Amino acid sequence: MHVLITGIGGFIGPRLARNLLEHGHRVSGTWLENTPAPPLNGIMEGADLYHADLMDPNSLERVFGTAKPDAVVHLAGLSHVGESWNRPGEYFRVNVLGTESLLKAAASGGKDRTVVFASSAEVYGPVPVEQQPIHEERLPDPRSPYALTKAAAERLAMASGAVVARAFNLVGPGQSPHFALPSFALQLAEIARGARGEAEPVLKVGNLSARRDFIHVDDGADAFRILIRSGRPGRIYNIASEQAVSIADALDRLCAVSGVEPRVEQDPERMRPVDLPLLLGDSGRLRKLGWEPRRSLDQALSDLWEDVWRCV
Repeated sequence: MHVLITGIGGFIGPRLARNLLEHGHRVSGTWLENTPAPPLNGIMEGADLYHADLMDPNSLERVFGTAKPDAVVHLAGLSHVGESWNRPGEYFRVNVLGTESLLKAAASGGKDRTVVFASSAEVYGPVPVEQQPIHEERLPDPRSPYALTKAAAERLAMASGAVVARAFNLVGPGQSPHFALPSFALQLAEIARGARGEAEPVLKVGNLSARRDFIHVDDGADAFRILIRSGRPGRIYNIASEQAVSIADALDRLCAVSGVEPRVEQDPERMRPVDLPLLLGDSGRLRKLGWEPRRSLDQALSDLWEDVWRCV
């Protein structure tokens, strides 16, 4: 099967590309022309790359006309919850209107293509503890601009017959330091390297009490590959480990991996206007397709640390 991955140079894209190539599939991917080229060495070698902008329907049509993929995994978009409060208009244009353009391009040429749309557990909003883990049939209640755009894009995707993957908190190598755990790993690496020159090692954090369902990014890649093959059109699937861990606990584990014992200090600028206290998913629907999380949070943190340490 020939799979096109939009946003192939992001966090999930390279891992999914490698996963698909290792399973004998052909892979193409899109990336923005004004951004650095995706890393090819060792992780994505063998994928065909195309410049495309979600806000340029003509460029998307050219990609589909040239690549002629059998399936599409739509990963491209803006994904930072906190940042979305400062750029709601841009998040709407890219995540909603961009998805609309992608779906139209995927439907062009009369070819019946499988489309898997990457959404987020953030669309569920605040759910009482006693009603978690969360099942896919729960109605969305988005509480951030980012979550609103994902919920809106989901409706477009399902109306077109796409498969929707609601990912809980994917973590691992290659994740942007704009997110909590990669940010902690980067700060710990800088402390260990002595790059800050501080008298006392201080690690800046936001809200540590929130509990999240963490999944290794490579388990997430497995899930997307399975959904390409077996996902039902117009249906939603949670990608979740069914275990909740607090950000504080995850930080403690990361400190143990790094060997650094910093003084933790809360930074008001890292606090979000709305931060859901618990997100825990029910992944029974995906597990029935043959998916199982095979990697632990500790492995994800170890892989994240090794990646950050190598790059600092």
